[in-house]
Amino acid sequence: MIDTKPLFEHDLKLKQQYNLIAGLDEVGRGPLAGPVVTACVIMPYDEMIDGVFDSKRVSAKKREKLYDIILEKAIAYSITLESEQTIDEINILQATKKSMLNSYKSLSVKPDVLLVDAVKLDVDCKTLPIIKGDSTSYAIACASIVAKVYRDRLMDEYAIKYPMYDFENNKGYGTKKHIDALKQYGKCPIHRNSFIGNFVS
Repeated sequence: MIDTKPLFEHDLKLKQQYNLIAGLDEVGRGPLAGPVVTACVIMPYDEMIDGVFDSKRVSAKKREKLYDIILEKAIAYSITLESEQTIDEINILQATKKSMLNSYKSLSVKPDVLLVDAVKLDVDCKTLPIIKGDSTSYAIACASIVAKVYRDRLMDEYAIKYPMYDFENNKGYGTKKHIDALKQYGKCPIHRNSFIGNFVS
């Protein structure tokens, strides 16, 4: 059973200073294919959702359920992405920051403080970058789950369009089956050219 106590302790201390706390996180910096996706959420703290934690440590089935609950309970949320073309043009770090900024700016409600998972952003709001924020902050963990489920659903759609790459199972990450398919079939339109140089000529 996952211990969520650190999440509650971290954010509840901040609630003594700030009314609206936003969490911001990304998914998809490492894959060979597909976009980078970010989510920004402002969550209420009177009834925190049971089972929220770092999306990488929550099962896919549980993430799907939590995704719907988070969006239903959120005070405000936004989801944005940057394409593989943008990643190739400006590099993955800059594309991630661009998507994060867009997620923050797209919120319908301005937060009092923005919690970000280890990335420094220049925004018109007090910002706290937190190391391993998706496992130590409730707000960031919620954003992590939202971004993860949204991107996974995108990759499932791409799996239907490009079935040879096994995207439904690897979500674009460099598994052996994915890399073998790259070598056999070459790239498809959603591959990141700047990531696949070692696998295709």
